[in-house]
Amino acid sequence: MGSQYQQIGVASVSGATLGGPLTTRGLSVVLPAYNEEAVIARTVTRCVETLAVLAPDFEVIVVDDGSRDRTGEIADQLAASNPHVRVIHNRPNRGYGGALMAGFDAASKELSFFMDADGQFDIHDIALLLPLREQGYRAVLGYRKQRNDPFFRLVNAWGWNLLVSLLFGLRVHDVDCAFKLFDTDLVRICDIHAEGAMVNTEMLVKLKKLGVKFVEVPVRHYPREHGSATGANLKVILHAFRELLRLNGKIRRWKVKLPSVAN
Repeated sequence: MGSQYQQIGVASVSGATLGGPLTTRGLSVVLPAYNEEAVIARTVTRCVETLAVLAPDFEVIVVDDGSRDRTGEIADQLAASNPHVRVIHNRPNRGYGGALMAGFDAASKELSFFMDADGQFDIHDIALLLPLREQGYRAVLGYRKQRNDPFFRLVNAWGWNLLVSLLFGLRVHDVDCAFKLFDTDLVRICDIHAEGAMVNTEMLVKLKKLGVKFVEVPVRHYPREHGSATGANLKVILHAFRELLRLNGKIRRWKVKLPSVAN
């Protein structure tokens, strides 16, 4: 499978890609959501429609992370009308990492994928990731080919990627891209503790230590049309740096056995 990190160049997904299943494996899709009442129904509906074709054995797990709007209520209505949809309510808010971990803990399928619920990603792009799992890659990482975020967030992301690379030798395009596919048993064995913005870094650093090979795929990223992001909040950033320093101290002592590959 080559080196630890590999980049795959692929064309954009078109409607023609949705011609049939790309995997027979079970797929759990985790959607962390905080105050996304304007887009949550559209995001979940698109996931259900797309996955019904590409990965028919699927579940969509919406994690309402202490939303103060109607996100949880809308998600519950969607779950009541579709057996493929499940909802978890975090009370109180646990942060982005806590929302992801709640979803992964609830996952019942062999594969786990996560995507933000805010409409900045297109679920159709999962068609770029699934075939790579069938080729044997247990960690398939999307990266934003053209990131549509405010300038401050772009600078913050550049600095974070650089710091993570220097501390851990983790050289990936887009550490925090919320469009990733893993074997569920890998996510579980990583025993993630970060409840904030550090969650992706902790997961990838631990997978690297286990010797898991990553493959990277460019995916589309759209401007946010509704709501507001929390990742650039100064409090969130400072908390992430504290978690980063703690991880740097703990990772040397962290040891687990890599689970066997499911063919």
